[in-house]
Amino acid sequence: MSQLRIFSYLPNPRLMKATIAARLCGVDVEVRGAKPTELSGWLWDFDAHPLSAAERASSSDASAGRVGFGGTLHKTLAFLDAHPFGTVPAAFSPDGRTGIFESNSIMRAVARLGEKRFPLYGADAYEASRVDGFLDASLVFARDAQIYLLALLHGTLSNEIHARAREAFAVYAGGIDRALAPDRAFLVGARLSLADICFAAELCLFMNERGRFAELESRGLEPILSPDAAKLYPLAFAHFARLRAHPAFAPELEPYLAKLEAGAR
Repeated sequence: MSQLRIFSYLPNPRLMKATIAARLCGVDVEVRGAKPTELSGWLWDFDAHPLSAAERASSSDASAGRVGFGGTLHKTLAFLDAHPFGTVPAAFSPDGRTGIFESNSIMRAVARLGEKRFPLYGADAYEASRVDGFLDASLVFARDAQIYLLALLHGTLSNEIHARAREAFAVYAGGIDRALAPDRAFLVGARLSLADICFAAELCLFMNERGRFAELESRGLEPILSPDAAKLYPLAFAHFARLRAHPAFAPELEPYLAKLEAGAR
């Protein structure tokens, strides 16, 4: 039996936070899910699975799709009890009774389960609190990034959304760059932590912008991840390159980024 079960759309860089952490600290994580467009045909539950024709016809668990999902979704009452905000990724304890929501919290759960093997939460209470600071800062960036990427996807981008995302990225990337100065190998302490994992996943997700350059050009807007970005934040981008090649990160980040890079050509 796995130590944690996660239901999500796939692939999902924010889900990768948990799976990268699990690889580092030896936690058994089970992942269930499908492409975003296919999740309306799934039962959202601890025992998440594609709905059969009979289940679809008799289902009384229908609810309207929320951010990032259209149409009707099928969420059980047990799912909503465990996940009151009704979002994915959605993690569960092995018995399905305890739900853990939001990607940073799911990643934290993995770290706590595997802390004896690899202390991803820092060496002491001070480092753990500094890790939390980076995770909290990522949430501010992640909110504006999500609004921006969805607007690009749906053709609803405005100058205001673009400007807000550009400012959020500048604040986040600037903080990461300063934290790594002058020549630190990791964001917190002397080894990998949740802060590094979260940074890699959030930047990986933001790189979806690269497949939408034509949309930006049609609106007279510059890409936020232009070639100048790596020049402005050299330590942050160099750190991302190192993490991307790390054995615990590469199995998921490399295929995801390779697909984005191929689509941007």
